[in-house]
Amino acid sequence: MTGDGGGGLRLLPWTGPHGKPCFLLPGDGTGYVSRLADRLEAEQLGAAAALIEEAERVLADRLWTPGELHLLALQLKETLVNTHRVAESRGARLPVVAEEDGNDPEEEGERV
Repeated sequence: MTGDGGGGLRLLPWTGPHGKPCFLLPGDGTGYVSRLADRLEAEQLGAAAALIEEAERVLADRLWTPGELHLLALQLKETLVNTHRVAESRGARLPVVAEEDGNDPEEEGERV
């Protein structure tokens, strides 16, 4: 799946019914939904950073129970899904710049 939905759409950091991706029509990025999406992305990335620290603590102690490891794995999976969606959305919104040699990076499968 491309992050832009094929038409310059913004992939939002939440899903719709049945887990389907949600997209926002292009705009100047200052509208309510854009600001809400920006705020949620920041919260999701902050939660990922906090979970990394928690995982380091849990794993360093070597005193975990199977239940704690299972919960940690579930939380890491959910956070990884959110972080991947944020990265995909932001990556799709980066401008693509043609290389100076005239080659189009999109044709070569590269993103600049």
